[in-house]
Amino acid sequence: MSYARKNLKNIVGAIFLMIAIASVATWQFYEYATFESVRGIVNASGGTSHLVWSILLAGVACGIGFLVFSVFLQHDTDDELHVTASPRRRRVNSHKNWQ
Repeated sequence: MSYARKNLKNIVGAIFLMIAIASVATWQFYEYATFESVRGIVNASGGTSHLVWSILLAGVACGIGFLVFSVFLQHDTDDELHVTASPRRRRVNSHKNWQ
């Protein structure tokens, strides 16, 4: 059984957390893109804190996605098949054949 199946509840929780963080990052970017000054004029340079938060949260969401994806690629040591065989005998060539 794979590691992902053993911890399905944790993985589903991590996926929902990743989606939630990505949603907040998207919302923060939206706040940055539509930031208005006191006069009501759209001013993108005024909401840099929203941009910083969106970049940081997007990075966290990508990190969580990478970790979740790496769990799916992990193989379980219980599923390994150990095949053992006796070592092959090497045939030693004599120097007489070299002449």
